[in-house]
Amino acid sequence: MKNIPCIKSMRASRPVFFLFSFLIFLHGYSFICFSQEKNKQEISYDLAVTAISIAVSVQDRGGRHITDLTEEDFVIYEDDEKKNITYFSHDYEAPLSLTVLLDVSGSMALQDKLAESKEALRYMINSLLQDRDEVALLIFADGEVEIASNFSRDKSGLLSVLDRTEAYGQTALNDAVGVSPDFANRGNNEKRALLLITDGIENDSEYSPETAIEVARRVDVPIYTIGYKIPLNEQFLKKYKRSEGLTASGIIDSLEKFSTATGGKAFFVDQTLDLKNALRLIKLELSHQYILGYTSYSNPDNDYRKIRVVTSKKRYRVRTREGYYSGEKKEIP
Repeated sequence: MKNIPCIKSMRASRPVFFLFSFLIFLHGYSFICFSQEKNKQEISYDLAVTAISIAVSVQDRGGRHITDLTEEDFVIYEDDEKKNITYFSHDYEAPLSLTVLLDVSGSMALQDKLAESKEALRYMINSLLQDRDEVALLIFADGEVEIASNFSRDKSGLLSVLDRTEAYGQTALNDAVGVSPDFANRGNNEKRALLLITDGIENDSEYSPETAIEVARRVDVPIYTIGYKIPLNEQFLKKYKRSEGLTASGIIDSLEKFSTATGGKAFFVDQTLDLKNALRLIKLELSHQYILGYTSYSNPDNDYRKIRVVTSKKRYRVRTREGYYSGEKKEIP
């Protein structure tokens, strides 16, 4: 069995917990087998407190971004328990840390998919990103995820690397999705996102789509997926087939799940102009995002927490990540 790829030149990170202890003093009588007179008892507990940050997008039913909400307009629920909001930010001009995860496997050479993806990325970098935004480029093929260009506000180096990038090898899409959010979370700005561009063909991963999602949920980074020129011909897909899920509908389902679970959005396009428009819509959404924060306590008996955010304006559509894992990271099979 081959190993799950790690991103080259990366160091593993660990979640940060703020720990504190407090003393509870118990007075009174015992109702079980103890004498009725009892001295004051001192019991110490150690609890792990985690600061949770979530990116929230709000739109009306027509898809227009809502930009005038205040902290009082939001309510956060964790496992259906209301949480107090401890942090609120909404700044259209706030700089972005964007990680581009680009599929450069052999199938991307067909139909000019890689060449047109590179063209669209040049448009995004030159026309959509601001000077204060930083961007990194990860490329994946043949079971490896490479840092082609690290986070930088100087985009010239990334553009130069992008020009030299060529397609090769097989596609370990699920593995790439599993390991990349941790890198994306290291961006220097509060607003962070991972942008995946792929044709969705998967034939070399150890992770299943479900396992990749589970790993990706461990950090607060929305994944925006763009399925570009997804093959619709089942006969064509047969030559790449490693699992029953490699169908056009299976590809779409996986990419949608990657985005839905993490609070991002999925796009499926077949033309360069539509690809550029998808990038424009993603940048627009990221600019309009709200950043909310609250605190929670780790619980080893219930390490996955569901998150739900609502607004006082019931007609608005709210999107954020579905949940997160509390406590220590558990081993992924």
